[in-house]
Amino acid sequence: MLPEFDVVVIGGGHAGCEAAHAAARMGLSTALVSMNLHKLAMASCNPAIGGLAKGHLAREVDAMGGLMGRVADATGIQFRRLNVSKGPAVRSTRAQIDQDRYARVMRAMLEATPGLVLLEDEAVQVLCQPCKGTQLGMEVAEGGCGSTGLGISGVELKAAGRVRCRSLVLCAGTFLRGVIHIGTRQFSAGRMDDASSESMTASLLKLGLTTARLKTGTPARILASSVDLSVMRTQHGDVPPPMFSWSSAHPVLPQVPCYETHTTIETHRILSENLHLSPLFSGQIQSRGPRYCPSIEDKIVRFADRESHQVFIEPVGLDSPLLYPNGLSTSLPLDVQERFLRTVPGLEKVAIAVPAYAIEYDFFPPTQLRPSLETRAVSGLFLAGQVNGTSGYEEAAAQGLLAGINAAQSVLGKEPVVLGRHEAYAGVLVDDLTTLGTSEPYRMFTSRAEYRLLLREANAPKRLTPLGRSLGIVQQEQWDDFQARAAWEERILGPLREQSIAPDDQGIRWAQEVGTPVPASKTRCIRLLERPEVTLASLATVAGFSLDGVRHDQIEELETMVKFSGYIAREENIVARLRSMENKSLPPEFPYRLVEGLTTEVVEKLEKIRPATLGQASRIPGMTPAAVANLLIVLTRGKGIRRDDEEG
Repeated sequence: MLPEFDVVVIGGGHAGCEAAHAAARMGLSTALVSMNLHKLAMASCNPAIGGLAKGHLAREVDAMGGLMGRVADATGIQFRRLNVSKGPAVRSTRAQIDQDRYARVMRAMLEATPGLVLLEDEAVQVLCQPCKGTQLGMEVAEGGCGSTGLGISGVELKAAGRVRCRSLVLCAGTFLRGVIHIGTRQFSAGRMDDASSESMTASLLKLGLTTARLKTGTPARILASSVDLSVMRTQHGDVPPPMFSWSSAHPVLPQVPCYETHTTIETHRILSENLHLSPLFSGQIQSRGPRYCPSIEDKIVRFADRESHQVFIEPVGLDSPLLYPNGLSTSLPLDVQERFLRTVPGLEKVAIAVPAYAIEYDFFPPTQLRPSLETRAVSGLFLAGQVNGTSGYEEAAAQGLLAGINAAQSVLGKEPVVLGRHEAYAGVLVDDLTTLGTSEPYRMFTSRAEYRLLLREANAPKRLTPLGRSLGIVQQEQWDDFQARAAWEERILGPLREQSIAPDDQGIRWAQEVGTPVPASKTRCIRLLERPEVTLASLATVAGFSLDGVRHDQIEELETMVKFSGYIAREENIVARLRSMENKSLPPEFPYRLVEGLTTEVVEKLEKIRPATLGQASRIPGMTPAAVANLLIVLTRGKGIRRDDEEG
């Protein structure tokens, strides 16, 4: 018989791995249950971590002590910085990874985590009990009991039987009643070559949660030996390569190129003639797919004026015989897949090793969750990842980390960790999900963040590492590195603030060498660094500091802080003004129906979402400024509530 655990995590994807690691690092006995321990954090779709906005999430996970960044750095085979021609707020890191090595390194790190047990089994039922004051001997905080009056007591595993726990984190990915579609063929699966989970959805429906269906898809995997890379444009990684983790100095594995090709008019003709065989257009698939990562048949319909689309040919791993044709996701029949692939330059003789497919699966609309990612229906039950309607490894990892933290906080009887929209992209992600919900796979973009200049990739450790350290997730080596960088920054900022350049002979020579106007009067070096053409290196001799042995990313971040200091201060002032409203708490059982001036529609939305703060309430679609003002009056003055005999 298995022992009782503080926290049990269901699912071995990125969300599950981060959740289990976080809870265990916080000192709680934790079990991670996966149907296949050999595929922990397997990159089931594209073999890459990061990308536009996703790189921000990966950096934030690393900054709080999570695993994704370190594993990507250890197994990356190409690193690139995206959006380098744009401002620092939207630059993002992307790493091509070795798919098999990534899963192996992730498992090794989890196995080395104290207090964490890995179990290969299938979860079939959530176990609950009434939470009347105590839950397995633990005090339940006021208002902390689920709306059904139930709290988690354990989980039923298919082989091992009942396992008792105090918090449960469900990170089931696409495995809940997953169905794969390839043309007219369809079969039950969580992903190719893995069984789906058929029982868990029914278990959660009985507990009062509601469910819906989403769809995602993936391209075929093709044999590298059948591809002519010589006709494609070669795409090399960056030098020096950008790393996800501050603790990573350089890549571990050899670096390899990717390649770029494109679809043709003939590709589009074959796709058009066979649209009726696509489950997306035949009516076989009813659920919504990802808007921003559409299938190739979606693309030719939505962008009918385009004669070609980019295709990126990416290695699956250093030792793998397979390539990943990024941009050619489809669910067409296998013979049609082969025909249209062979019209792409370089793929004329392509051999398909694994067919492309679409997959439908259950998710739980995330407005059923508190900002802590705990379900409102059941105390101690947390959801993270694709079960909340998101797409992408990075979105899953960020949710998993926060869900694992809050599952542990629940057991410890502490307040949940809820990141603000001004604190992290992870905060934007969770707030969007729990406030707005989603009807299609949610993908993170920099445009979703109102304060993105405050949420740069490079300053993620400053924003989040102290929090990760206070929770016990950030380990000593990472903390020492964080403190060393902070100390270095202060050592440089000191001379920059103290030393000046005057419009004398020496100042004129300096300005000519740098290519900047001579300062009109004696000017502090830190003010001169605000100029676009002035660098830290150009001020080193004048200010009396050395940059020898300092990493490029450290120098770049310090320059960004100074050059954009005015804009950063402006955003910080905006945040400060809005915090008063953002931080006004709304009690879980706030009597919205008794508030004067709220329409029936607004009341229904407020009772469905149950926002935790006035700021969250203000972002609910359909909320009017007048409704927010009425709530604010009630919260600050205690006025505006009807008596029971006045209702109606």
